[in-house]
Amino acid sequence: MTHNIRKLHTAAICMLVPAYAMAQAPSTNHATPADTLGHATQLHEVVVSKGMMTSRRLSGAENSLYIGRDELFKAACCNLGESFVTNPSVDVNYSDATTGAQQIKLLGLSGTYVQLLTEAQPAYRGAALPYQLSYIPGNWMKSIQVSKGNSSVKNGYEAMTGQINVEYLKPEEDTGADLSVYGNTMTRLVTDADANFHIRGNKNLSTELLGHFENNWSHHDGNGDGFQDEPNVRQYNLQNRWYAKAGRYLFHGGVEMIHEKRSSGQVEGHAQAMEDMGLYHIGVENNHYGAYMKHAFITNAAHGGNLALMGRMSMHQQDADYGLRTYNVNEKNANAQLMYETGIGSDHNLSAGLSLNYDYLHQDYNLGDAPARLIVSETTPGGYAQYTFNHHNRLIAMAGLRVDHSNVYGTFLTPRFHLKWQVNNVLTLRLSAGKGYRSPHPLAENNYLLASGRQIVVDEPQQEAAWNYGTSIALYVPVAGNTLKINAEYYYTHFTRQLIIDYDSDPHTLHLTNLDGRSYSHTIQVDASYPVAQGLDVTAAYRYNLVKSTYGGQRLWKPLQSRYKALVSASYHDPLELWQLDATFALNGGGRLPRPYTTSDGTPSWGTHFRAYENLTAQVTRHFRHFSLYIGGENLTNHKQKQPIIGADNPWAHTFEPTLVYAPITGITGYIGIRINIGHRL
Repeated sequence: MTHNIRKLHTAAICMLVPAYAMAQAPSTNHATPADTLGHATQLHEVVVSKGMMTSRRLSGAENSLYIGRDELFKAACCNLGESFVTNPSVDVNYSDATTGAQQIKLLGLSGTYVQLLTEAQPAYRGAALPYQLSYIPGNWMKSIQVSKGNSSVKNGYEAMTGQINVEYLKPEEDTGADLSVYGNTMTRLVTDADANFHIRGNKNLSTELLGHFENNWSHHDGNGDGFQDEPNVRQYNLQNRWYAKAGRYLFHGGVEMIHEKRSSGQVEGHAQAMEDMGLYHIGVENNHYGAYMKHAFITNAAHGGNLALMGRMSMHQQDADYGLRTYNVNEKNANAQLMYETGIGSDHNLSAGLSLNYDYLHQDYNLGDAPARLIVSETTPGGYAQYTFNHHNRLIAMAGLRVDHSNVYGTFLTPRFHLKWQVNNVLTLRLSAGKGYRSPHPLAENNYLLASGRQIVVDEPQQEAAWNYGTSIALYVPVAGNTLKINAEYYYTHFTRQLIIDYDSDPHTLHLTNLDGRSYSHTIQVDASYPVAQGLDVTAAYRYNLVKSTYGGQRLWKPLQSRYKALVSASYHDPLELWQLDATFALNGGGRLPRPYTTSDGTPSWGTHFRAYENLTAQVTRHFRHFSLYIGGENLTNHKQKQPIIGADNPWAHTFEPTLVYAPITGITGYIGIRINIGHRL
């Protein structure tokens, strides 16, 4: 659908100084409008005929993907976790069969090693991590940038396997409002609304209101095991964002509030309660409050000199009970960054900065034996310097070094290097290498494990550290008047220190312990996309994961990890772009299950491996002038994990295990929705 025409003038472009552009998205070192500052270029009227869907950044040093709103709307996309349905690189799986916690998997490793940013600032850390994907509504997002491997040192030291940055809708855009309503056959209702206003018609002072409400009220038990297939979730999510510009100064800031209640467990009338114990119940209440600010100053427009100051504060409170176990946490986080960037000649760029991160977790818990309290406080100041050589965007070399000091783990260095060579208009090569660190919080980040009946043992964690190496080849081949896009990549991640979840050493114990041995991941992926006919785009991909770690002295395949994934995604729109059809088929390879225990009759409690399974999603959208109607289905192949909960007949026993989830729990789910646009927001 043809969007409104916008006039982009040099005065507007001057607003996007390099430091501010960096503050708005992860550093991929691709050309930005600010790069034209030294050339006094006048951009005339531009017509955008169609919003960008998914594209690979050829201009930057990093191997990154840009996912636009059109791509997000190819599926229901009620939140960030549901926005990767059509993406071959990122997997999203449920962590267990009871709480609804989700985790991203990138390069064969869990989302704890993927740095999540919202507009280039770390967000939803620690106790918020298990549910972070549901805290970013899909209709609020303007775009997602996914970077694989190590990212720039500008954004910190935590990215080990990649980085996901979410860009929200902007208050400074043309005034407008959006409203969306979604409902599915699992009695889930989601509504989103957003609106931006220019104060007294002044585009230099704008505000934006974002609202989200979600309610899932059913007690569905399709597999008859006596437990809800999905938790009841009620969430309220609000944000207020501001933008201001005065001369060479720019400001972005805002506040946010999230209130969420999750309830799950045995279903009345379907499950028999144990004598004197009642029904097994899980309840999780989360309250999250946050505020952020960004300031940018142009110091030398001719040479790209600029200074930026960013800061974010948050508090996350969680009260949770899992049967007889409890976990309550009050977490506070503050993060600040001061950055300076300048160009040196036409090919050189230098950036440097200081940062400060503070984490405080007050945890009260009972793992089944006695109440306990754990207080963790970590302050980490640091600084970085990064040099970039960029010759006509054909050859880019980016080298950076961070030095940080933790009052808990001491001083550590983070080196990172990226090289990109665009040989010609067809072939682009990339190499990357670097190190990453993170401070693990075993219970806060994995509190869903408390639903297991096993004994839980937690060792004193070490700081995690890993090296990541990657290479990729991108081919843009002209074929029959169109472009065939092919990408092939390989990544190797090697941990020197890691917190592992050991299911195997003792089948009746969950041991969160430090790595004693080797742990690594090899990932190979090949994907291709091509417009096979007018209005029909097809993407095909295959990825192989070799992920192993040492458990109890044995090097084993990582449990619950599919060894491969094959995906085909197709999108069709008619010549008038009134109708759109989208479908994605994925084949998820089998993998290893943790070591089973032996039941009283001498049989194993579960198998040693799970088989490959398929998943099909499809959606039909009808576009109108100011609204769109869509209807679709998820898991249309109706594949369900046969026994997502082990020992469901006795949840109070140590044999109760709901955390061995590798496939969908619910079957075919239909949905319908409407998106309404009022005004001129793109």
